[in-house]
Amino acid sequence: MKLTSPQQALAENNLGLAHACANRFRGRGVEYEDLFQAGCVGLVKAAGGFDETLGYQFSTYAVPVILGEIKRVFRDGGSVKIGRAAKEKAMKLKKTQEELTGRLAREPSVSELAADAGMDVCETAILLSAGMPTVSLSREEDTDTDIPVPPPDEGVTARMDLSRALKKLTDRERELLRLRYEKGLTQTVTAQMLGMTQVQVSRREKQILLKLRGMME
Repeated sequence: MKLTSPQQALAENNLGLAHACANRFRGRGVEYEDLFQAGCVGLVKAAGGFDETLGYQFSTYAVPVILGEIKRVFRDGGSVKIGRAAKEKAMKLKKTQEELTGRLAREPSVSELAADAGMDVCETAILLSAGMPTVSLSREEDTDTDIPVPPPDEGVTARMDLSRALKKLTDRERELLRLRYEKGLTQTVTAQMLGMTQVQVSRREKQILLKLRGMME
C-alpha cells in the first residue's frame, strides 16, 4: 500500500503500537520479529484507511487492524508470507544498510535507512524484520532502542477494550460514569443532576462497573 506523506508520518509516529501489539503475543511459538513485521503491515493498512473526520483517535482504529494482522500469522502457521518482489527489495535494502553503516561508522536508524533508500519507514521496518539484522528505531543517537525491544505502551489494548465496553452501555449509564469519573462529581451532586438519590447512584455505579468488568473479561 502506497501512503501519502501525512499517512506515512502517521504510521512512523505510531510504530509503538505495532511493538505493543506484537509484545502481547510473546512466548506463543512465533518469533517476535515475525509478530512485529505483521504489526507493521497492519499499521500501514490502518494509516492508509484512517479517517480523522470521524472523530476518534488513530490508536482506536489502528489497534484492531494491527492485532488482526498479527493473529493472521498464527492462522498461517507462524510465518509472515513474503513475496519474491519483497525478498528482492529486502536484499537491496540489506546492501544499502551495509553501505550506510560504513558511511556513518555506526548502525543507522530505520528512519535514516528509509531516507537513504527512498522508502517509507514502515516498509523499511517490515523488510528489516523479514530475517534481516535488527536496527535502531530511535531517531536520536543517544537513545537507541533496537528491535525487538517494545516501548512502554502495554496499556493500549486495555484502553481499547474499555472503549468498546463503554459503547455497549446505555446513554444514561455512560452519563453517570461521565459525571462521576470525567467531571469528578460526588455521588450526591450526580444524583441531583440525574434525578436520583445518592443511594441509587451508589448502587447503580457499582452495577455498571461490574458490568464493564464482565464485558472486558
